[in-house]
Amino acid sequence: MKNIKSEIKSVVKKGQVIIGLRKVLAGLLNDNPKLVIISSNCPAERKEEIIYYSRLSETPCEITDIDGAELGSLCGKPFPVSVLGIMDAGESNILNEIN
Repeated sequence: MKNIKSEIKSVVKKGQVIIGLRKVLAGLLNDNPKLVIISSNCPAERKEEIIYYSRLSETPCEITDIDGAELGSLCGKPFPVSVLGIMDAGESNILNEIN
């Protein structure tokens, strides 16, 4: 898991990400992110919604054991992040780590 945390930091710095439920859902409907990462404490209804739309768009979806506060910290945000969409991995190997 430590490797995934460092990969998330790397992709936030050098890649392109979308943060937040609304933006990720819009991305799944329009832009097709390459990967969706869901925090461990994301509400169940929202988690099911994200998984549903990720299956429709054939986007890999990973539920981590990282809680929202820690995911927000990894993204450099002062607030909890329940879902993160990776549009471009940059120099990160996160797509290989997850799949």
